[in-house]
Amino acid sequence: MLNLTPTLSDDVIGLSPLCADDFEALYTVAGDKDLWAGHPNKDRYQRAEFEAWFAAAMASDGVLKITDLKTQSVIGSSRYYEYQAPEREVAVGYTFLARAYWGGPTNRRLKSLMFNHAFEYVNRIWLHIGAENKRSQRAAEKIGAVRSHIEHKQLSGDTQQYVYYYVDKPGDSSPWHPEINQD
Repeated sequence: MLNLTPTLSDDVIGLSPLCADDFEALYTVAGDKDLWAGHPNKDRYQRAEFEAWFAAAMASDGVLKITDLKTQSVIGSSRYYEYQAPEREVAVGYTFLARAYWGGPTNRRLKSLMFNHAFEYVNRIWLHIGAENKRSQRAAEKIGAVRSHIEHKQLSGDTQQYVYYYVDKPGDSSPWHPEINQD
């Protein structure tokens, strides 16, 4: 059975279960208005909106904080959700990173850690990305995710249109490595 709250790390970032004491450190990241510009919930930078998100995150089964191991700073969050053991599928999402970590290797490192952990138990990982969130769609495509379809879905309390991407487990037993498409 997939552990939805593992502790994972490489030599640059660490992932660990989010706890209530992490609120202020994570809100320091999430309070950046520009972080949410392309997101379906554009007001999440406001404290009351983020408090609601954080409460829902704490009630979920798979939320993780992302830490820069050099500075020991919380730099974002991601989670596993919609784990379907019989279908051997899980979704990875609700991901956000401090803007200082955009455009570099951090998202690839994050996905490598999360995907390789999940691929011990599943064959397919889904990413649900807001239809207007072009930045995150490009990031998914850069790591080799395949665009599947568009569907209305309820995430974070609102029904929105989402673009579905997937990544399948490598056919051999080697670890998953993100493609680095710079287009």
